[in-house]
Amino acid sequence: MIIPKMSRHALIGGGTGFIGRNLAKHLTHKGYDVTVISRMPGAKRITWHELEKNGIPGSVNAVVNATGQNTLDPTRRWTPGFQQNVWNSRINSSKTLAQAIKSAPQVTSFVNLCGVSHYQPSESKVYTEDDQVQGFDYMSRLCLAWEEAAHTGAEQDCKTTILRCGAVVGHGGGMIQSMWLPFKFGVGGPLGNGKQIMPWIHLHDLCSLIQYIIEKPVPGVVNAVAPEITSNLEFSKAFARALHRPCIFSVPEFVVHAIFGPERAALVLSGARVKPQKALSSGFKFQYPSVKEAVTQLTLKG
Repeated sequence: MIIPKMSRHALIGGGTGFIGRNLAKHLTHKGYDVTVISRMPGAKRITWHELEKNGIPGSVNAVVNATGQNTLDPTRRWTPGFQQNVWNSRINSSKTLAQAIKSAPQVTSFVNLCGVSHYQPSESKVYTEDDQVQGFDYMSRLCLAWEEAAHTGAEQDCKTTILRCGAVVGHGGGMIQSMWLPFKFGVGGPLGNGKQIMPWIHLHDLCSLIQYIIEKPVPGVVNAVAPEITSNLEFSKAFARALHRPCIFSVPEFVVHAIFGPERAALVLSGARVKPQKALSSGFKFQYPSVKEAVTQLTLKG
């Protein structure tokens, strides 16, 4: 007797962004049907308007929200309008999906990506999912509002996972894209004095963790960070070593502030020690748990 496979159809908000498109590729490779929510219609896509009008397609059993305006886009000035775009893109999409899931009982898992900026930097404190988070600046308040928006459908909390992501390192976008050329030419280095902690995760591990949670739901908060805690300087040195380049230059703090403004600069000039306690205790295995393993893989393709 042949037992039919259970339907595996994921709906991804933000599926054309750096994380979303790589997640779509990963899940497709793992045998999932994938539909992307986009501003523009197309094959295997639905628009946000269609989602609000018609709800979540009946065949979808997993929803992932990776929507969000790129906060660290150096070509965009930190104007009130851009700040509003950064805020609304995250809050509105989270609310819309949480509301839609109320009318989609077939959905067994809702994974909403968030940040880690509401863990306040500390010289010694190592945070787990059990620790309190708080609003102390723009980015931390954004993270709090982002998580609250994902809980709009409160009765669905048993299937909702808030994934608090560190800096995602992978090819084709994010931090590595901005680091690649300066380091390749031997002029890369840390931001500021480099002593700030840098919570991070390899793109492959993030995609694998999302798949893991879809298939074995872990309700509540999950820290999507690599097990090894490192500073910006330590990561920069490891990346330079993997490229066989020096790491003797740094980007002064005032330059980072000039490019991004103080509120955005906080994302790269400060950070907390965050541990992926729930992921590890649930049985998830990181393929790239250390900086050395991660940068070795990243530079092999370079």
